[in-house]
Amino acid sequence: MAAEICEDLWTPQPPSIAHALAGANVIVNLSASDETTGKDRYRTALVAGQSARLLCGYVYASAGDGESTQDVVYSGHNIIAENGTVLKEAKRFANETVYSEFDIFRLNAERRKMTTFEQKSGNYVNQIFHLKSEETTLTRFIDPAPFVPGSKVDRDRRCEEILSIQSMGLKKRLEHTHCKNAVVGISGGLDSTLALLVTVRAFDLLGLERGQITAVTMPGFGTTDRTYENAVKLIRCLGAEFREIPIADAVRVHFRDIGQDETVHDVTYENGQARERTQILMDIANKNGGMVIGTGDMSELALGWATYNGDHMSMYGVNASVPKTLVRHLVSYYADVCGDEELKEVLLDVLDTPVSPELLPPEDGKIAQKTEDIVGPYELHDFYLYYILRFGYTPSKIYRLAKIAFDGVYEKETILKWLKTFYRRFFAQQFKRSCLPDGPKVGTVAVSPRGDLRMPSDAAAAAWQRELEALEE
Repeated sequence: MAAEICEDLWTPQPPSIAHALAGANVIVNLSASDETTGKDRYRTALVAGQSARLLCGYVYASAGDGESTQDVVYSGHNIIAENGTVLKEAKRFANETVYSEFDIFRLNAERRKMTTFEQKSGNYVNQIFHLKSEETTLTRFIDPAPFVPGSKVDRDRRCEEILSIQSMGLKKRLEHTHCKNAVVGISGGLDSTLALLVTVRAFDLLGLERGQITAVTMPGFGTTDRTYENAVKLIRCLGAEFREIPIADAVRVHFRDIGQDETVHDVTYENGQARERTQILMDIANKNGGMVIGTGDMSELALGWATYNGDHMSMYGVNASVPKTLVRHLVSYYADVCGDEELKEVLLDVLDTPVSPELLPPEDGKIAQKTEDIVGPYELHDFYLYYILRFGYTPSKIYRLAKIAFDGVYEKETILKWLKTFYRRFFAQQFKRSCLPDGPKVGTVAVSPRGDLRMPSDAAAAAWQRELEALEE
């Protein structure tokens, strides 16, 4: 903790810069800042900006009621900011006291990742002091959807930005490979829908005909009428080349070759279908001189919810750093702005369809295999994923935050159950991420082995498992 006074913050080189480089992660500012029209917005921006620049917590307390008003007026503008986010702000002219909490672990994690943040002690005198260690009651807001902006304006802006990053990434890859054709497998689900929308945007940017995109639907044992019809409508609305290649006969031949009983619905039964689909897409791409566009999203990759060398593999994965909770909003945003009522209707029905790999036969014509019933709710897994990879939080801290964020939504036993599932799968399935195809990074969290997640496939999970087990005691 270190201090600066009032106008220090407004100078070209505030003392807080040296304070932070000397190790201070909390800056306090006692100020007597008078009010003029519009000054509050600039003041708030300064405080938030400095907390972001220094990766610190910043407490700004300004003079208020009771000061002389001979020539100026003081409003008692109090601000608490952390790494660019205003946690609490007092209402001016109301003598308000505001409270919040800084996440020091989070700030230190950010500083460790910022390789240009070189700590220098200078001529500082460090004063050691002791605080009683106890669990603080948290008053700050814990966002249950950290990947998704809260307001519609910010959410729409984020969606447009992500779609632009995805499509520009694919555009560059197509240009680099001199490829004028693309192949996308369309299931009628969210991920393949987003992948096709991105591919269409990339082809539009390149000035290529959408008919040079081969969109393939491959009905299998688990395909329902609803997803099949949505796939067909989507392809036709977007103007891609439509191809339908049923896989049931080819998979049955394969099952006979390897001695797999078709009535045994085990992992071989499921993965055999996924790998058959990937083989079809790859061979069509070779035949057309095209590129297979991957559809899998970041949440599935984190959980390993993909068939190794099946839907896990492609030539460029446009959704690889997009979490499932955000995929839904991207498709919804496209439905809002596409200007095509028929396409919008299809996209809205895709959004309304349960998430499923559709590898098991349907029951009464409806999807029998629902992903979130098997691996858990994606809103929980995305919450865990964000805090594990973004800040390196421990299981106990994530559990504590999740109980606050999802209070009234999930029981604590449910939160812990799926947290254990996440850690178990996250460690066990790293081998799939270690050979991940290229794909564009769109946010601060990604699982590419070439950048954000350099994790060995045989990493030991014992330390995390012990902490998870202790949470039940």
